[in-house]
Amino acid sequence: MKFIFEVRMKPGYTVEEYAEGWVRASEIIQRTPGARGTYLHRKIGEPGTLLAIATWESKAHRDAKDDRGSEIVRAILDKHARHCEITVIGEFEEPEWTVLPSPA
Repeated sequence: MKFIFEVRMKPGYTVEEYAEGWVRASEIIQRTPGARGTYLHRKIGEPGTLLAIATWESKAHRDAKDDRGSEIVRAILDKHARHCEITVIGEFEEPEWTVLPSPA
């Protein structure tokens, strides 16, 4: 399952600052059972906007995690809450339909 959200930087906070915290928090969160990686994408044409994707084995695994259990993760999330506008896009199942290019 994928948990997807958009992150917009408030004035005075950079994408690089957000990404540094994202990596630190993600390294801790990825120790959680069912965690399968995180991805952070820059939005083309909007340098202060990111798309964040967290991949989990299941919704139940994601729901069971406790970000507030780590003092480091809690501090990073609190900082991001002050300096970013975060919009949850949603939770998505793994793709049912996939079309990939044929090998040449």
